[in-house]
Amino acid sequence: MDNIQLEEFKRIIEEHLASLEHPLGHREDIVVESTPDTLDQVQNAAARALAIRQLELDHKRLRGLRDALERIEDGSYGICQRCDEDISLKRLRVVPWASYCLRCQEAADHEENEAANREEAAVSLIGSH
Repeated sequence: MDNIQLEEFKRIIEEHLASLEHPLGHREDIVVESTPDTLDQVQNAAARALAIRQLELDHKRLRGLRDALERIEDGSYGICQRCDEDISLKRLRVVPWASYCLRCQEAADHEENEAANREEAAVSLIGSH
């Protein structure tokens, strides 16, 4: 990857960072409101869960963007952190903060899903006792 491409990716990543500058701006959406109506309680809980999930996603993306800037600075940007192969430019154009090549990202996602399923099963077992 040449310096012009690196500078372009750096600019794109910085723009994404600027758009997430206030990642906690939606905290007011997770405030617990007391309401006597059961339907309102359910709707509020669903809205709160959605807002929490969005905060988690924003935080994860913010961390990924900051890590990508560090990789640009240390010269490891565009290299898969798992297998040390080049990450394709096509992938970086879609996900400029990518730290894994597509093959390794799919493996990491699969591992993460399996871990989440195991955790969910464990919680279900605990809850059934």
